[in-house]
Amino acid sequence: MNARTLLLTHRTDTIGQMSCNPSFGGIGKGHLMREVDALDGLCARLCDISGVQYKVLNKRKGPAVWGLRAQIDRDLYKKYMLAELLRTANLTIMAAPVEDLLLATAAAPSGHLCKQDCSGVMLGDGTKVFGRTTILTTGTFLRGQINLGLVSKPAGRIGDEPAIGLAKSLEDAGFTMGRLKTGTPPRLVKNTIDFSKTTLMLGDSSPTPFSFLSDSVWIKAEDQVPCHMTYTSEAAHQIIKETMHLNRHVQEESSGPRYCPSIESKVLRFKNRVHQIWLEPEGMDSPVIYPQGISMTMPEEFQLQLLRTIKGLERVDIHQPGYGVEYDYIDPQQLKATLETNRISNLFFAGQINGTTGYEEAAAQGIVAGINAACSVQQRPSLIVSRTEGYIGVLIDDLTTLGTNEPYRMFTSRAEFRLSLRPDNADLRLTRRGYDAGCVSDYRFRTMCDIEDKLTAATHLLQSIQKPLAQWWQSMGLQRSYANHNMKNAFDILGYPEIALELMAKAHPGYFEHLVADRTLTNRLKIHALYAEKEILQREDILEAQQDEQLLLPDDFDYNESSLSLSNEVKHKLQKVRPHTIGAASRIPGITPVALIRLLQYVKKSQKQAAVSS
Repeated sequence: MNARTLLLTHRTDTIGQMSCNPSFGGIGKGHLMREVDALDGLCARLCDISGVQYKVLNKRKGPAVWGLRAQIDRDLYKKYMLAELLRTANLTIMAAPVEDLLLATAAAPSGHLCKQDCSGVMLGDGTKVFGRTTILTTGTFLRGQINLGLVSKPAGRIGDEPAIGLAKSLEDAGFTMGRLKTGTPPRLVKNTIDFSKTTLMLGDSSPTPFSFLSDSVWIKAEDQVPCHMTYTSEAAHQIIKETMHLNRHVQEESSGPRYCPSIESKVLRFKNRVHQIWLEPEGMDSPVIYPQGISMTMPEEFQLQLLRTIKGLERVDIHQPGYGVEYDYIDPQQLKATLETNRISNLFFAGQINGTTGYEEAAAQGIVAGINAACSVQQRPSLIVSRTEGYIGVLIDDLTTLGTNEPYRMFTSRAEFRLSLRPDNADLRLTRRGYDAGCVSDYRFRTMCDIEDKLTAATHLLQSIQKPLAQWWQSMGLQRSYANHNMKNAFDILGYPEIALELMAKAHPGYFEHLVADRTLTNRLKIHALYAEKEILQREDILEAQQDEQLLLPDDFDYNESSLSLSNEVKHKLQKVRPHTIGAASRIPGITPVALIRLLQYVKKSQKQAAVSS
């Protein structure tokens, strides 16, 4: 976007470091990865050249909820990320702690809340760095504290100092803040594990790339590194129960991740149940194994005792103990849909500072905040992704309208329009919007246009070929009722789950061979046909939702306006969240239908007055 940018970080040698699990993607998270890629983000492309195992999850269900996932080589990912950043134009990287924000009275105050502008940051040594916009992506470093047993020490992650001064600055600026916690499992020495006692878990025989720009991943299917699975034991559960008094982190009142809880939380919450442990490689040749599913914070000596009660880990050694992290976050209801704060203009937040968990959720927020920060400087229209357009929109709308009191994780169940918001069509949904915003390269845009044209042409071709249904079944040698002579076109037939384009091409020489030759096109065409009818049925709901999203509420909307006659409770909720649209207002808990009608009437009246005056 040609915006001169400074990346400030505590240490340049930790750029690209995967702080927790050595994997990207999953159910819901893989959708975010595809959408970040569609907007020309980096992480998907880097995963395609640094993964050691690729697998599509949830394949028992339809493609709309498949979850692309990859085990990543930590060292390769870090290496490629740094290389990408170093060759990025207009980007300067600097190692220094940020201690304070540079704030001034707003030149043009926006409403009653936003009365300050952010013009940069102050570093730990007192140096002032000025910028037109500022984005904070503090991770778990904001007043971070590590807990191991009964021992606590200030740290954002093991070996890294926390951001104490910055947390106080945000508090002093008036932001509502909370406290969250998360944890990480002990890292295990690979050659002390007996994998023969565990279940072998292989990658896909035909790995699927994350990026729309990748024809394939870098590794051959047969060279992928396997994962293994084992289970907790009753003896392990007993150790957890007996050491609770030595575990400060579990006793803390701050909220931990509901969907990725510590093994202590699992045992307390789900009694009499064994729990899966995924033994994941940290790289092609790494001597370390990451045991997904058993983050723990008890004293290290008891961690070792617990691990050695598990099948396959009877003689395991610990490379690094598990530990817990507590950190500050900002109530995300204080953000606009652009991720700019309501309280201070030109200041954006992204990632765990907004109460989310996971690399993918952070990447999604980071690209939106980055795009909109640049758009603000360049006086271009903001990029706002709605719930009808992408999982990124669902994520940001959930955060800004509902807030969160526990680490927020993306799932496909959070999206109302998930049949339309599929991993396969993220580029068709978002790349053009990104190109118009200035964040998508010409090459990516041309690539998207090319596949769009191919899909359109192929769809029209299939729709032009019609035969009686019985004739389709007979030609493909399928055991179906041949009494049905209703006319069906080839696109309709491809929409049957059991019908592949290759089968149709074999049965009807001269029609479809050129389509089958393009594997990417074939796969996308099949999914497109599979959901075509469902998308038509869902389109009416999407259009209705989009109409609500087009009814904008100004940032400085006065909810105390007497003609609105809103209750004090409703006014308080609206003033706290300051929704961007009528649609967003409707999703705030406690906003009554009567209040929505009054807002709607007021907005339409204002729009008419504006149209007349212009």
